[in-house]
Amino acid sequence: MPTVVYRLPDGTAHSVDVPAGQTVMDGSVRNNLPGIVAECGGSCSCATCHVYVEDESAAAFGEPSMEEQDLLEFLDGSRSCSRLACQLVLNAEMEPITVTVAQSNGS
Repeated sequence: MPTVVYRLPDGTAHSVDVPAGQTVMDGSVRNNLPGIVAECGGSCSCATCHVYVEDESAAAFGEPSMEEQDLLEFLDGSRSCSRLACQLVLNAEMEPITVTVAQSNGS
């Protein structure tokens, strides 16, 4: 089972085991972690699950879709390492993934 380390805006970090096939967003929401609002429930339409993916973790995921890129382009605080947690699907072979939850998620 993949492990995701969530670095929250308040400086705390939480390590969560998330079943393969679920998303980084699912792991946060199911464990009641603050910061990822997920208003659209994971349909890539609200951008309230904005995270920054660490360089060593980014390689585990493919490139963002055009739809995801369009949403990220207009976010406050968007960076080159920005992703939507709802689009980051985990698989069983992944090393631990580290993401930093963006402060601009509407929470």
